Amino acid sequence: MTLWLDADATPRDVKEICFRASERLGLETILVANMRLQLPVGHAHLKAVRVEGGPDVADAYIAEHAVAGDIAVTADIPLAALLVPKGVVVIDPRGDEYTSESIGERLSVRNFMDGLRSTGVDTGGHGAFGPKEKQRFANALDRALTRRR
Repeated sequence: MTLWLDADATPRDVKEICFRASERLGLETILVANMRLQLPVGHAHLKAVRVEGGPDVADAYIAEHAVAGDIAVTADIPLAALLVPKGVVVIDPRGDEYTSESIGERLSVRNFMDGLRSTGVDTGGHGAFGPKEKQRFANALDRALTRRR
């Protein structure tokens, strides 16, 4: 099992939770980004992959390399829509798990909201990432890791 992080947009607190889980469980954890990443010292199971190109290149890398049984952390719904059918558990940084039952609806809503934004409609967005969201993510990751082990 590998833990994949879509590292371009993953909040620092979420990365730290993943780093601790990686060390505690001896879990290979791969951060993928289109910029250089500085990994913390002393974490033997972390790897960084820097991809060249546009904003979706990191997503394509994860989609190509993740396999059934892996866990991925991303807020990118189109990426989640590629991973879930492959048997990858996908959790967003706020602790929501994308499932085969929910991913179609989430993708439709995302596309609808994207269409509204392209016409100039202010659709709002998520609130600030705080302690409540951090705890929800930690709980969701712990549940996913427990199920997979």
